[in-house]
Amino acid sequence: MILVTTPTGQIGSRVLDSLLDAGDAAGDVRVIVRDPARLSPRVRDRVEAVAGSHADPEVTAKACAGVDRVFWLVPPAPAADSVEGHFRAFTRPLVDAIRTQGVARVVAVSTLGRGVASEAGQISASLAMDDEVRATGVHHRALCPPYLMENLLHQAAAIRDGGVLAMATYGDRVLRTCTTRDVGTAAARLLLDGSWTGQEDVPVVGPDALTPEDMARVVSEVLGRPVRFQRISGAEYKASVLRHGASEDWAQGVADLAAATAEQGFYGSGAPSTPETAPTSFRRWCEEVLEPATLH
Repeated sequence: MILVTTPTGQIGSRVLDSLLDAGDAAGDVRVIVRDPARLSPRVRDRVEAVAGSHADPEVTAKACAGVDRVFWLVPPAPAADSVEGHFRAFTRPLVDAIRTQGVARVVAVSTLGRGVASEAGQISASLAMDDEVRATGVHHRALCPPYLMENLLHQAAAIRDGGVLAMATYGDRVLRTCTTRDVGTAAARLLLDGSWTGQEDVPVVGPDALTPEDMARVVSEVLGRPVRFQRISGAEYKASVLRHGASEDWAQGVADLAAATAEQGFYGSGAPSTPETAPTSFRRWCEEVLEPATLH
């Protein structure tokens, strides 16, 4: 049996759709979901749902009974008092389930930067989670994307109305990207394969080597209107996150993440593309996702 967390999220829903499309090859599928009513009728009819949060040890223990493969993703929680505490709360139930329920394989969403990233906010917390899970000896694959293109959807209105694409990074340095769709598809492929063993990172890096200035040009061409890149400071970025309701520690973590990716370069040109796991180009994503989002 396969267990899927965050089944209504951007990545988790793609994982679940891919598994259900695989039919009998996926076998039985179970999900942990806070609100089962959010599952589509197609999904509700074909999966077993355990209501609750996978940060709850009792919920995770119940959901992992009889499960041999798990898709694990820690959802963002901007209101969390502590970044490290948030990731720790989601890690311990999984570690306990691996040790007591016999889970054999875990496919988790992580990030590029292992062995390189330091003081990188949510990135550091995610990599620490991988280490703790791997210490159990479970077979483990960490999907490692760079900057997710879907982050730009938060700026859809600013891009449409102001012609500005803003990031707390350097405009002339390559920023590798990928889509949540490709991450989810890669995860489902691993979940459907019960033969792999050991512990490895799986980079999920799109085909482009664009700078943020290049990205603004692509967005401009796709939308048919001028769009320019604007660099914002870490302090400005943190203030923006705070204005949207994040806690002090979460906002500081996001600012530290942005600074680390800009200065330490692990999302940069040194990260080769992996077309087998991340085939979607930035232009294609802009045409299929960003442009429709700017119409609302």
